Amino acid sequence: MATRRVTLRDVARRAGVHPSTASRALNPQTREMITEDIARRVARTARALGYQPNPIAYLLKTNRSRIIGVLIPDITNPVFPPIIRGIEDALGAAGYTAVLANTDNDEQRERVILENMIGRRVDGLIMATARRRDPLVQRCLAEEIPLVLINRTVASGEVSSVVNDDEFGMELAVAHMARCGHARIAHLAGPLDLSTGFTRHRGFIKAMKEVGLKADPRLIGLCSSFNETEGRRVFLGLRAGNRRFTAVVAANDLLAVGCYDALHELGLRAGREVAVTGFNDMPFVDKLRPPLTTVRIPHYQMGAQAARMLLARLRDPHAPIEHVTLRPELVVRDSTGRAPRTSSRSRGSA
Repeated sequence: MATRRVTLRDVARRAGVHPSTASRALNPQTREMITEDIARRVARTARALGYQPNPIAYLLKTNRSRIIGVLIPDITNPVFPPIIRGIEDALGAAGYTAVLANTDNDEQRERVILENMIGRRVDGLIMATARRRDPLVQRCLAEEIPLVLINRTVASGEVSSVVNDDEFGMELAVAHMARCGHARIAHLAGPLDLSTGFTRHRGFIKAMKEVGLKADPRLIGLCSSFNETEGRRVFLGLRAGNRRFTAVVAANDLLAVGCYDALHELGLRAGREVAVTGFNDMPFVDKLRPPLTTVRIPHYQMGAQAARMLLARLRDPHAPIEHVTLRPELVVRDSTGRAPRTSSRSRGSA
């Protein structure tokens, strides 16, 4: 025989309060409106009775689902779990649940996922999938769907975002290479249709000029995606062209790992014959051999900040657009030794 579902009225009756008071006590956003003693009593009663909120009833009553859609381009990229954790912690504290979707950087898949998210009445979206010119972002704007971009942003700047200071991060990496005596510095750039690829590439060009070096176009390889396979392919392509360089500044850690793969195939070692830097300081790059020098970004803080910004927009749909830029730092490890003595600042080797 089926057990009758415990209702909010049952909780209120047992706790000796009005149903509206019980509702406020069980809602993280309104709990502060009642006394702490009553809030604890209602919560204790709800647990004892096994009360579970009815999401459909809540949706019909408030037109809110308390669900936030989170679109991630590649869930296998170790950068994203700490970002997601920051999002979930901030949303959970406010009584919201994140629903995660992996898009594989596929535009058609992104469209399908967005349609499903909207169809399931998510209250808002956090997107790490945006391209610099993104029709899905424009769709959300047109339909006034609360939205915050994370890690990437759009060229128009008309959507709130939380990103890393990518230009400054590349300046840190290039300046470090120059201090190590490297003059022939190659760059593995990410996809230029993404703000991360575009801005880091621009940061590399600017940083080379600032340290008094020339960014040689022949030493810049454009990668079609931010993954290890592309890093290996593009590095080997630069080497096959007989282009001499002693250092590589990669636009992310996975591209840098691809450089490690290519160097291993060539019988060379990162940090000795060729210095290598990454970008992101994703988990476990300190366990590589040699450990990877990289630009660290505050992943968890980025996720938590994006969630807080979206919650603020849910409270006030007319809140001003915000652009938060977080400051990175350089983490120096053993992959960036000094330039080989056989090279000079004008010639280079490797």
